[in-house]
Amino acid sequence: MDFTFTEEQQAAAEAARGVFAGVAPDDVPSPALTRGAVAEGFDRALWARLASADLLSLLLDEEFGGAGLDAVALCLVLRESAKVLARVPLLESSAAMAALQAYGGPELRSSLLARAGRGEIALSVATNGRTGHAPAELAVTARQDGTDDSSGTGGTGAGPGGGEWVLDGVQTMVPWAYDADYVVVPARTGDDRSVLAVVPRGHEGIMLAEQISTTGERLGELRLESARIPAGDVITADGAWEWLHALLTTGTCAQALGLGERVLAMTSEYAGKREQFGHPIASFQAVAVQAADRYIDLRAMEVTLWQAAWRIASGAPGVLPASGDVAVAKIWASEGVRRVVQTAQHLHGGFGADVDYPLHRYHAWAKYLELSLGPAAAHEEALGDLLAAHPLG
Repeated sequence: MDFTFTEEQQAAAEAARGVFAGVAPDDVPSPALTRGAVAEGFDRALWARLASADLLSLLLDEEFGGAGLDAVALCLVLRESAKVLARVPLLESSAAMAALQAYGGPELRSSLLARAGRGEIALSVATNGRTGHAPAELAVTARQDGTDDSSGTGGTGAGPGGGEWVLDGVQTMVPWAYDADYVVVPARTGDDRSVLAVVPRGHEGIMLAEQISTTGERLGELRLESARIPAGDVITADGAWEWLHALLTTGTCAQALGLGERVLAMTSEYAGKREQFGHPIASFQAVAVQAADRYIDLRAMEVTLWQAAWRIASGAPGVLPASGDVAVAKIWASEGVRRVVQTAQHLHGGFGADVDYPLHRYHAWAKYLELSLGPAAAHEEALGDLLAAHPLG
């Protein structure tokens, strides 16, 4: 494998740094200072700047106005976004667009992709299932109108001739549910297949209940009661949901890496200025050792991230399926970002808890990223299952 970034990938990262340079973490709404949701919606001004810089359409082909880049480029941009706590559905919308492009029908692609790439609409994905622990695709049932609920074999739903799909179930903690124009909802058919339904906001049979994340952002419990979705808006291709979930998980790892890098930089700067007994605390062995341990965490997070992103982008074979590399990356991201922010709080002392200093915001976002799409333990279990099915050596 070659982890050297291409000129196009480097250009995307440079463009992202330019856009995010104008975002001040101090101005990000603080969950510690706000009762309820920190804001009604995401940062629309930043969203517009990302669209103007062509960063929303990175993964789209040229026919949809995109750059035709890959998961590695997206992760480079997400890494920069997390350093400033960018309040935009960049990961969810980008991943949903990529899945629609790869697996959706012609009408679905033509009606949504170009508009989403220009930032005219935003997409989200329901990823947390009913409780936040069980697989998301098991939280909603899908059947085609006129078929037996127990079999679910009434056609592929790949085109208008397949009839409408009827969805029932609950998805919890859907990011940007109140702001996204469409939510991609995974569901399970009676014959144990996963499908993806593209559900417009306000659609009949859809109800939302407000939920608040640790970051203070407004999430939504999405309840579907006999929601009827046109067949052309349901993706039935094998592997579509698994591929989308892997891309979302890897993107979350990129956000965790960027956040951790920024927090360690803040801690290094503080420790170099803060003096005790006439010396900067950075010169104390105990402080230096803790900072070094967190640096090692970040480097492990980085190498496992690029391995996972490369497997998704290239489709290259490996000893384990790509989901194994994604699981390893998420294990390191979940545990590493938690250790980084905890050490930062410790080394900052009481100053780290000061609401006039941005570290507490990073801590809240780190906890959200740690648990998003499954904590480390869930991915360790998944990795164990893969190792059992694919013995090494």
